[in-house]
Amino acid sequence: MGENRGLRQPSTEPPSLFMPSPAPSAAPSPSAPLPPTAAHAMTPLERRASVSLALIFALRMLGLFLVLPVFALEARKYPGGDDPALVGLAMGIYGLTQALLQLPLGMASDRFGRKRVIVLGLLVFAGGSLLAALADSLTGLLLGRALQGAGAVSAAVTALLADQTRDAVRTKAMALVGGSIGLMFAVALVAAPLLTAHIGLSGLFGLTCALALAGVAVVLWLVPPEPTEHRNAPRGRLADVWAHPDLLRLNLGVFVLHTVQLSMWVAVPAMLVQAGLPKDHHWQAYLPAVLLSFAAMGGLFALERAGHLRAALLGSIALVLVVQLGLGGLAASGATPTLWVLGPLLFVFFCGFNALEASQPSLVSRMAPAALRGAALGSYNTLQSLGLFAGGALGGALVKWAGAPGLFATTAVLTALWLVLTWPLRPTGRGQVH
Repeated sequence: MGENRGLRQPSTEPPSLFMPSPAPSAAPSPSAPLPPTAAHAMTPLERRASVSLALIFALRMLGLFLVLPVFALEARKYPGGDDPALVGLAMGIYGLTQALLQLPLGMASDRFGRKRVIVLGLLVFAGGSLLAALADSLTGLLLGRALQGAGAVSAAVTALLADQTRDAVRTKAMALVGGSIGLMFAVALVAAPLLTAHIGLSGLFGLTCALALAGVAVVLWLVPPEPTEHRNAPRGRLADVWAHPDLLRLNLGVFVLHTVQLSMWVAVPAMLVQAGLPKDHHWQAYLPAVLLSFAAMGGLFALERAGHLRAALLGSIALVLVVQLGLGGLAASGATPTLWVLGPLLFVFFCGFNALEASQPSLVSRMAPAALRGAALGSYNTLQSLGLFAGGALGGALVKWAGAPGLFATTAVLTALWLVLTWPLRPTGRGQVH
C-alpha cells in the first residue's frame, strides 16, 4: 500500500484531449513520501508513464533513423539530386525547423496541456513524412523534411514524463527514453539498407508516417491521464529559465554532447572501414556497444541513490573526453585502426552518452519550476537540435580542412571546456528558479 500513497488510480476510460481530467492529479505527489524501501522503486503508474512515453520516442525516432543512413544516396535519384548542397540542406533542415519550434511548443504544453501538443506535433510529423513519401523531386523532399521538423514534441514528452514521475526515479525514467532512442538507432542501422532495397526512400517515409500515427494511438490509449496542477500554478517568467546558471550549464552540455556526437560520426565510419568492417556491417560494432552500455547504466542509478549524481554527471563527461582523446590519438598515429580498439572506445562513448542523455534532462526537470517545466525542457531540446545541426556542419568542415586528427582535437577541446564549465554545478531537487 505504501508505494501507492498519494496516487489516484488511472481511469479506464480513454483520456480526452479537450476536457480536463476529473482527477486533481494523476502523478505521484512529491509531498507524500514513500517508505525508504520503496523510494527508489517506480510505482505502477510511473512504470506505465515511462514505458508508454519511451515508446512514443522510439516510434518517432525509428522513423527518422531509418531514413538517415540511406538519404544521401537515395536522394540523388530524384530530380535536383545532383546538387550536393541541396541534398545536404534537405537532410539537415529537419534539425533546423525542430530547433526553432522546440521552445514554442514546450511553452504551449505548459499552458494548453502536454497531450494536446504531443498529438498535434505527431500529426504534423506524420504529414511531413507523407509529403516526403509523395515527393517527386528533391524540393519536395526538402519541404517534407522541414514539415517533419515542425512536429517538435521532445520537450512536451519529456515534460509530461517529469510531471508523472517523482524526483527519486526521474533519471531512471529518462534512461528508458534514452535507451529507446539508442536501441532504435541500432535497429535502423540494420534495417534501413534491407528495407530500402524493397520499398525505396518513398516507402521509408511512408513507414515513418505510419509509425507517427501509431505514436498518436499510444498517447490516446496508453499514456496515463496528465496531471493538471502545473497549469493552475502561478506563471513564471521565461527569463528565469535563461538566467539560471545551472540550467544554462545543462543547456550548454546537451549542445556540446550532440555537436561532438554528430561530428565524430563523420569520421568513425571511415575508421571502421579501415579496420576491415564493410559499411553494411557497421551495426556489428554499434549494436554490441549500445546494448552493453545499457547494462552499465545500473552504475548511474546506484550513484544517484547514494546522492552522487554530480559525480556521475562529471564522470560521464570525462568518459566522452577520454574517447575523443583516444580516437584523436589513433587518427594522428597513422596506424591502421583495429576493431579491438574501436569497439571498446565505442562502448565507453555510449556509456557516457547514455548516462548524460538520462541525467541531464532529469536535472532540468528538477531545477525548473513546474509552471515552466515545458519551457525549460523546450530550451534544452532547442540546444540539443542546434547541437545536431552544428555537429554535422562542423564535422564535415573539419574533416575536409584538418582531417580526422583535427576533428577529434576539436571535439576533445569542446568536451574539456564543457567539463570545466559544468564543474560548479550543484544538482538540487525541483524548486523555484531564483
